[in-house]
Amino acid sequence: MTPHYRVAIFGSARLHEGERDYQDVFSIARGLAEEGFDIVTGGGPGLMQAANAGSRSARSESRSIGLNIRLPREQEPNPFLDIKEEFPLFSSRLDNFMALSDAVVVAPGGIGTLLELFYAWQLVQVERICETPIILYGAIWSDLLSWLKREVMERGLFSKGDMHMIFHVMEPEQVVELIKKIQSDRFKQEHACRNFSKYRNELDAHNQ
Repeated sequence: MTPHYRVAIFGSARLHEGERDYQDVFSIARGLAEEGFDIVTGGGPGLMQAANAGSRSARSESRSIGLNIRLPREQEPNPFLDIKEEFPLFSSRLDNFMALSDAVVVAPGGIGTLLELFYAWQLVQVERICETPIILYGAIWSDLLSWLKREVMERGLFSKGDMHMIFHVMEPEQVVELIKKIQSDRFKQEHACRNFSKYRNELDAHNQ
């Protein structure tokens, strides 16, 4: 694969076409693909399929990529993949996700999605992927973020600075616009992540 701006979209395999979250993830992926961004998912059903289908629907030159995991049940590759690779282990699959992806979108999901979220966040904390934003999409994450700040950060178990690259976004269009800004600034200046506080302030102002 040639170097290109890629967005990983994580989310549940258990949410289906016709549900609001599926439609939202489809819209996010389509909007990103129309801007030329490749979409990377776990390659399976549910919200992974929504993202890959959204990418394909854009009919752009962007690619729909799936990193599938071998499981005894539930995980068959979805039919909307341009490129797919299969992994026997979650650890090697997660490493490939983060090596490929320039931004991460975390849609509603369960244990697997939480694993992907916290793995990505850990790499940000230790500055292995310091330019990579992590965008939490949807109201499902509100209470988790409040708990992390109230119970974990308040005890000094992580610092306020560790929240720097975490964004909480409520509308599909906001996800697309935020990633467009980050990608554009990344090509204009070194360490574009210094703008992340500005982006967060803009999001907060928009949501008030």
